[in-house]
Amino acid sequence: MPQATKSVTPAPPATERRSEGTVEKVLDASLPGGLSAAARTGLREQARQTSYLKLAFSNPYNISLLAGGLAASAITLNPIPAVIALGLEGLWLLHGPDNLALRRLVWDPKIDADRKASDLADRQARIRTLGDQERSRVEALSSRRREIGNLAAQNPSFTGELLRTELLKTDRLVDAFIDLSLTCARNEAYLGSVDDRAMQRDVDRYAAAVRSGAPDDPRTTLAQKNLAIVLKRQERMKEIRRYLGVARGQLDLIENSFQLIADQIITMQSPQELSGQLDELLNGVEAIRETARDTEALLGPGDKEL
Repeated sequence: MPQATKSVTPAPPATERRSEGTVEKVLDASLPGGLSAAARTGLREQARQTSYLKLAFSNPYNISLLAGGLAASAITLNPIPAVIALGLEGLWLLHGPDNLALRRLVWDPKIDADRKASDLADRQARIRTLGDQERSRVEALSSRRREIGNLAAQNPSFTGELLRTELLKTDRLVDAFIDLSLTCARNEAYLGSVDDRAMQRDVDRYAAAVRSGAPDDPRTTLAQKNLAIVLKRQERMKEIRRYLGVARGQLDLIENSFQLIADQIITMQSPQELSGQLDELLNGVEAIRETARDTEALLGPGDKEL
């Protein structure tokens, strides 16, 4: 009895796989956090297809041919050129965005360039909100990141694809450095607006009122509630200061690690040496973000009462 043969779809060439991987990284960076893997995959695919369709329509050659056909139809008062132009446009938009060669050679580099330009503009806007000292630190770190890229390119142990992957990590670390600097600046500004001595005087005053008041006196009840709120505020200040200490230490660690990598990278024997150091820094940054989220969750009810 003959057996049914399975049809095997050939895998796309390595260059196409690398191209799709590049644009997926670019699009994935723009997706919001907190999504499931399936949701992120669906949104990434939708964004990618939308980008390809937009680029297929908006390229100057397509617009020129479409406009020429419509113009010829209007000038000659003959609908046939318009019908042909619109029909060809429909076929182009149906099949053009799926052309792998065009994706690899034209559209993926365009998406990548647009994303980099958008990231750069966003980064510059965030840097402008920092103080002079923090801005200088960010500029020095960015300069060190470029130095690492130049030195890595001189190391024969790093292939082009691997080098791009690792440099993306350094970009993420520079962005994380900016975010941490902004968060520290906001928290320090908030702490500067709080009078700790006045808060402690309130604690002492309300605690004395609770001790001396009668349990069934409404004034004692109000003093207890006020005391609880002020104590929560004091705990909030401690959490912010604790977070600031950790975040500032992480900022120093990123700076010192970039300096160490710049010193070592030209003589690194294995790419894993660089990858391991960068991954460790990224894990540390993510731990700081987790700490910030946990602190916000812990302090949220207290903030509402305030």
